[in-house]
Amino acid sequence: MKLSFHGADRTVTGSCHLVECAGRRVLIDCGMRQGGRALHDENAEPFGFDAAGIDHVLLTHAHLDHCGRLPLLAKRGFRGEIITTSASRELARLVMLDAAHLQEEDARYHARKAGTTGAAHATAGPLYSTLDALNSLDFFGRTAIYGEALEVAAGIRATFIDAGHILGSASIVLELEEQGRRSSVLFSGDLGNSGRPLLRDPTPPPHAENVVMESTYGDRLHKPMGPSIEEFYGAITETFARGGNVIVPTFALERAQEVLYFLSQGVAQGRLPTSTQVYLDSPMAISATEIFRRHPECLDPETVALLQGGHDPLDMPGLHFTRETAESIAINDVRGGAVIMAGSGMCTGGRVCHHLQHNLGRDNSSVVFVGYAADGTLARRIIDGAKQVNIFGEPVPVRARIYTINGFSAHADQAELLAWQKRTSAKRTFLVHGEDKTMTAFAARLSGTVVEMPKAHQAFDL
Repeated sequence: MKLSFHGADRTVTGSCHLVECAGRRVLIDCGMRQGGRALHDENAEPFGFDAAGIDHVLLTHAHLDHCGRLPLLAKRGFRGEIITTSASRELARLVMLDAAHLQEEDARYHARKAGTTGAAHATAGPLYSTLDALNSLDFFGRTAIYGEALEVAAGIRATFIDAGHILGSASIVLELEEQGRRSSVLFSGDLGNSGRPLLRDPTPPPHAENVVMESTYGDRLHKPMGPSIEEFYGAITETFARGGNVIVPTFALERAQEVLYFLSQGVAQGRLPTSTQVYLDSPMAISATEIFRRHPECLDPETVALLQGGHDPLDMPGLHFTRETAESIAINDVRGGAVIMAGSGMCTGGRVCHHLQHNLGRDNSSVVFVGYAADGTLARRIIDGAKQVNIFGEPVPVRARIYTINGFSAHADQAELLAWQKRTSAKRTFLVHGEDKTMTAFAARLSGTVVEMPKAHQAFDL
């Protein structure tokens, strides 16, 4: 029995872990590294294992940094089975097709640019195509149900439990047996916060000998939700009073829906003007919002009761869903009084870049960051106080007011991570999905367990 690490090792994105047991090779996630075009080459590198030799993939959830290289895995020879929850299956299809489309568009743009400038060398093509993404969907097999053990193969049983991170997200317990030896590995996936308005709280974890856990916010505590909501409403009302717009770089899965929920509540409770215009300018977020309504098994009971009672907590007067490019461009004519939510959350591409280009230089507008921003991203540069940034190759001054509200994070903070790990009673804890300094700080808080911080492609015997 062996466990090896091939992504999110001393970094936050690109989760990918391999378990070998009883002659089978089981991959936990196959995510994409994120943080700008510079990572294209890293995503295109060999996996560190033979794609054709993988028998099963267990997918914890549908964020790009956990499912984004599944089409590449299939392109390179994977012919096994992908197992995940029903909601994650739907969302992964959406995410992978969107990623393929964006890569194709990006490749065409750079090819045109190279042709215009007379560049001698051809630019890199997409990591995978829309056809590759569609082909990878053929390998989605059995559906995991929370709390029900599933025999992946002889000697390997998996149980998915609700991680409370995004719709359909799971932690996965593997019970392993080989030649009379037994072991267990619990993969946290990404852990959510308790007390969120839309999703159920994370399920308390069982005991496990080995734990592989995320450490994204292992060195800090989140601002409580109440003050975060107040700050969010305050940012909006102050910006409207100045005559500007509020730009919210938005992750399409969970964050967009949660922000919609609070905007709806704000208008309903009179905290925000009834004239507030909200633009959800993200085709993927719009589709994800529709998928949310189809999966009550993942939702908080109060949210389910609202939906069953005919009250949609994700709707409000003045809400506009803008799927078409022309509709997105038309938002540029709105000079004030609007909340514009658009992807990507780290501002590495997508429609939010256009809205930043039109609003970042206006001192009456604001940009509100409500999620994680990895090193090297446009979002991180703005948060860190850059006075000028480049967008689409053009310099843009940063005059808008910048807010960072981390109480909306879909990741557990240090206190919740520590409590979760303690419940597992793990003999050995592998820290992944965190920046090096964050992992080190979190490791110092752990006790009663051997702590490992794996490097890329490092392997351990179980």
